Amino acid sequence: MFVSEQGKDNNPGTKGAPVKTLQHAVRLAASGRGNGEAPTRRVYACGGAFEEAITLPAGVDLWGARLCDGGDWSYGGSFAGPDELTTIAPPAGIPLRVLAAEEDATSMIFGVRVVAAHAAARDGKSSIAVILSSGARAIVRSSEVHAANGKDGEAGEDAPADRAQDGALGNDGADACTADVVMGASPAVTVCGDGTESTGGYGGDGRMDVGGDGTAGQPAPAENPEGKGLGGAGAASERCKPGEDGAKGDDGGRAAGAAGVGYLDVDGWIGVRGDNGKKGGIGQGGGGGGGSKSRGPMVACRAGQPQGGAAGGSGGGGGCGGLGGKGGGYGGGSIGIVALQGSVLTVEDSEVVAGDGGRGGVGGTGQLGGAGEHGGLFGKGLGGTEMWDACGGGYGGEGGRGGDAGGGLGGHSLGIASVAATVTLALDAIVTHGSGGEGGLAGNAASGDGRGQGASGRADFWYRFDAPAPEPPQ
Repeated sequence: MFVSEQGKDNNPGTKGAPVKTLQHAVRLAASGRGNGEAPTRRVYACGGAFEEAITLPAGVDLWGARLCDGGDWSYGGSFAGPDELTTIAPPAGIPLRVLAAEEDATSMIFGVRVVAAHAAARDGKSSIAVILSSGARAIVRSSEVHAANGKDGEAGEDAPADRAQDGALGNDGADACTADVVMGASPAVTVCGDGTESTGGYGGDGRMDVGGDGTAGQPAPAENPEGKGLGGAGAASERCKPGEDGAKGDDGGRAAGAAGVGYLDVDGWIGVRGDNGKKGGIGQGGGGGGGSKSRGPMVACRAGQPQGGAAGGSGGGGGCGGLGGKGGGYGGGSIGIVALQGSVLTVEDSEVVAGDGGRGGVGGTGQLGGAGEHGGLFGKGLGGTEMWDACGGGYGGEGGRGGDAGGGLGGHSLGIASVAATVTLALDAIVTHGSGGEGGLAGNAASGDGRGQGASGRADFWYRFDAPAPEPPQ
């Protein structure tokens, strides 16, 4: 089958009536022109530029750099200079794919220049010129393969700029002489969007002779040497004690940067994002205030009234933890040829050139935790007397700040990338690479702060990946 920029796709694809597009010529060569004609399995292409992506079944040959002026279709690559190579340079996508055939057929790719556009792979940031699908076989001879630079990875999404949900306001304690046992204020409960809860402690009951203790706020820290969030003591020989302020939630910290090398699949190379930042911990609820009493050195409730002392206020709810930032995206890779599992690639008298890998994306920043709310007010003693008031609840703890995310992996610069494939490079094959992209910084990291930074991309003329792409989730 013969193809020329001046041809027409409704032509039969003969020397005198070539088709216009390479892919149409490939289809005819693989299936035949019709009327029972056997497949020719061979495409001859004039020197020139074809802005189309080609899928070549193994066993179909592509012979480029033909001299079409005069109609002899002889090879002109070694005589007319590099501009006479058949250039395959689509504006998007993988310029040349070779597919496996049922039999162990090999495609000859001769006299072509394959040029990948910037960020033209499916991930929108890598540049990959040729992919041999699993089981495909191809010989690249007297040709050029060029990949452009990879695109920088996208920054990870920042968590919301507004701080997380604040804690719930504590409930007030009731005044003395309103019941024989004045029940302490009920807990204030903060319910966060992820279902976690912070509970202020109950206020202590108001009684006649001894006030009830307030309870501790929750969730209690694993270690609490400072007594955060403890309930206040009820009145006895001394006045009651207020509830303690709750502990601050744990900060999410800084997440790890992207590690590893990524993997190869039918779309080329897939890199690694930085780890997402962890959610900040919820603040502990404040402790409930101690209850008071109605009898002692003070005037008791009046006769005929209920006799309970003032009740303590509940602790305030702790603030919700801030959301973590999202990990930075990986930088785009620049890869000349990708050879997948079971494929066989031979490169002879050809040049394979990779550009530079893109930088990894910066990790997203975390969100501030919500504010802890103040505890409930204390109930008051009997007005106009020296009866002791009850005690108020403690403040809820502030929610922990969401973690900053890790930076993305830098893009690789690889002349050839393979996984479980057979690759043969002849002595006259030239395979070069550029620079691997730097890993992205973590969110909120200053220049030079390597904590949470993604790994840099590799730079090799040929890199063998250890494992195929992971299985998709079921």
